Parts: sequence; C-alpha cells; structure tokens
Amino acid sequence: MSSVLRDTPFSVLDRSRTREGRDGPEALRDTVDFARRIEALGYHRFWVSEHHSVPGVAGSAPTVLAAAVAAATSRIRVGTGGVMLPNHQPLVVAEQFGVLESLFPGRIDMGLGRSVGFTDGIRKALGRGKDAAGEFGDQVAELLGWFTGSQRVHLQVHAWPAEGLRPAPFLLATGSGADLAARLGLPLVVGAVRGEDAMLRAVDRYRAAFRPSPWAAQPYVVLSGTVAVAADGERARRLLAGEAWSLAYSRTHGAFPPLAPYPAIAARAMTGPERQRYEEALTGHVHGAPEDVAKTLESLLTRSAADEYLVTTSTYDREELLESYRLLASVAGFGEPHAG
Repeated sequence: MSSVLRDTPFSVLDRSRTREGRDGPEALRDTVDFARRIEALGYHRFWVSEHHSVPGVAGSAPTVLAAAVAAATSRIRVGTGGVMLPNHQPLVVAEQFGVLESLFPGRIDMGLGRSVGFTDGIRKALGRGKDAAGEFGDQVAELLGWFTGSQRVHLQVHAWPAEGLRPAPFLLATGSGADLAARLGLPLVVGAVRGEDAMLRAVDRYRAAFRPSPWAAQPYVVLSGTVAVAADGERARRLLAGEAWSLAYSRTHGAFPPLAPYPAIAARAMTGPERQRYEEALTGHVHGAPEDVAKTLESLLTRSAADEYLVTTSTYDREELLESYRLLASVAGFGEPHAG
C-alpha cells in the first residue's frame, strides 16, 4: 500500500442532499445517521454545509446540524464546510462555535466560506447584497478576534462563551481565498475537482506566503472533491449520475432538483444541452475500481503534497454511498471499522 495514502487523513463532507420521494427532514436525519457510520469506518472529520433555498439540499443551518452530528458521535471531528460568513454577523458565528466547542471540546472545526445567496430574493431575505463577499477578509479577522479577545478590546463587548476557546478554523478557497488563508495563518481547503494546474498554483502560493499564527504554526492543505469507488469503473461512474444530473438540470432549467436513481436518469430522453451538461458534470472526478482510485489519489496527493483529503460525494442510494466510502477507507489503509 502507498505510504502517501496511508499517511493522509481522509474526511467527509455531507450536504444533506434530498432524494426523489424523500423530504428534507429525512435528509437531515440521514446525515446524522451517516455520520455515525462514517465514524465507525475511521474517517477523520465529518462536515456539513450551508445552502439557502436550494430544493435539493436540506442543510441550511450548519452549526445546528453540526451539534446534532457531534452529539450522535464520540470520536470523529465535526464541523462546517462551511459557514458562509458573508451571510452572518461574525459575533453570532463566534457565539455559535463557542457553544459547540464548549459542548464538544477538541472536536469542532470551523470551516468558513465566502459565498452569498445566489439570487436577489435569497440575498434580500438574508439581508445581504452582492458586495457582501468583498468584506470576507475583514469578517474572518473579526470572527477570529472574538475568540482571541481582540474584538472585546476594540468594542468592549464579550463573545461568550467563545472568548478564549479555539475551534479549529479552515478557509474554503475561492478566488483570492488561498492568499487570505496564508495572510491570516489558517488551514486551506481547496477543490480538486477541475482545473488542477490552477489548484496547484494556489497551493504553492499559499505555502510560500503563509504566516504562522495562533491558529496554525505551518501551512495545512485539505484537498476536497468527489471520490466514487465500486467494483469496476462503470459502477463507480453510475454513482456520479445523480449529482451530475442535478447539476445539468440546474444549469439548463434554473432549478436544482433532488437526487434521482440511476435507472431513471439512464432512461431519460435528454435534450442536447442537458446531455452536454450531464457529460461535463461526470468528468473531472476520482472514480473507478479500488486499484484505479488508489493510483489516481496517490498521484494527486503526491503532486499537491496535500495534508488531507475531504470527500464530497453524493449519490441517490446511501447504502451504495456508504459502500463507496468503505472501499475508499480500505484503499487508504484505515478500513478496519471501530468496535461499537
């Protein structure tokens, strides 16, 4: 077995995707149950995400869902991938993570992103404009300041119970995110789905400019992307179909649907634009039989020298998804499940 794979922690991001015929509350309960099963497989972290007014995604309140996941597990680190900071006041986010870190000390990750609502209606409902993302750097600095106490000195306000606590922060890289993470001395999460050369340049830039901070003494890079493992390449490709069709449909119809089963997608008479988008959405991911996935991951991790891999796979069938994660754990060398 490759020492690169064996020495790399693997983690999971679950977006609480809805499935055809199942509702949002069931998707959230599935996420909590899935976290228990992922923990038993030996994964390092389990993260949840933030999406607003997306029909196919039930995860809209990541800190609330993270609390449920942490309460249902015992060892795995739990966090967000991420809280979209432009949608919130940093003080409130600090308080929320202060509560999480107080209840589950040493297990909480604070993944932060810069996206804002993608329609005028969502942004209006959130009380944020398109320009909110431009304040992301200042917001991150303010958020961290509530934990260190520097904001208290500035505003004469305490962020209880956050002040003095240290949930682990991570910055999700979009645009200049890698440069911001380097400047603030934060671990970096960067997508490994497409544009590998651009990703590698961002990682190199991050490492070269990194400034040690109270949050991280040295650079730490987490690659994120879809990984689908099955008995053979065709079965693994089918695991990608549900998410690929949702993306294709959203880009041709403007609505993001729940995940559909593979037979329904395969039988669908797609329009030309739908077929093109669907095929595009199937490319650029790590998928295949275990030995093929091992070779691809080993090459990617070697070239990037990444410290960790965050897997973001979604499928219609959660049992097939769990089997993919089980095979990946075996490929990476930590596939012996924990007792209990």
